[in-house]
Amino acid sequence: MVSIIIPVYNQADKIKKTLESIAKQSYQNYEVIIVNDGSKDNLEEVCAAYLKKLETNNRYLFLNQASNQGAPAARNRGFQESRGEYLLFCDADAVLDPQALEYMIAYLDSNPSASYAYSSFLWGKKMFKLTNFDPDKLRRQPYIHTMSLIKRADYPASGWDENIKKFQDWDLWLTMLAEGKIGVFIPQVLFKIAPGGTISSWLPSFVYKLFPFLPAVKKYKEAMRVIKNKHGLS
Repeated sequence: MVSIIIPVYNQADKIKKTLESIAKQSYQNYEVIIVNDGSKDNLEEVCAAYLKKLETNNRYLFLNQASNQGAPAARNRGFQESRGEYLLFCDADAVLDPQALEYMIAYLDSNPSASYAYSSFLWGKKMFKLTNFDPDKLRRQPYIHTMSLIKRADYPASGWDENIKKFQDWDLWLTMLAEGKIGVFIPQVLFKIAPGGTISSWLPSFVYKLFPFLPAVKKYKEAMRVIKNKHGLS
């Protein structure tokens, strides 16, 4: 079974499409755990209305956190309630390809040395085309998205670092790499992210070289420094 854990903060306008894409999966052995991270919109009402109309035997769990603690804390809370042998930490603004879970499980089954499976994805109309797993590249830069299917048996005991504000996925993959856990790349686009979330701060690569004085570039470089210091990377 796949445990799909969705941390949500003020995304009531987007989560219905996410839930609809999950309901359309060709692989149907899953549970969905929605963690409301102190939202101020009508998230709970939107989810309740959708789930009331949904005809399914799958387990859906809605958890409320009284205050906004950040996505890592919400993911950790969801993991504590999960039961699946596979974990998918799904963004609340993502729409999954109908065969996303099926492909991810198939790749993990056919690559027993891998601890997680990841794919390319779309952010709006822009494609983020990823590549085969490369430990050296992973140590140099973040390139694997949060929405990867992880074997529960290989998931780190430390979970998500709740002190990390940016590059949370990079931190997780580096933590797993230090434990000898690697990923496998699926050469397909398996999900789409709606612009407006954390990845909305993405800038073209040339901006980081030509405009180092921009606030967004300075924050990016500082966040990279934090991760590299934590993991002992130069």
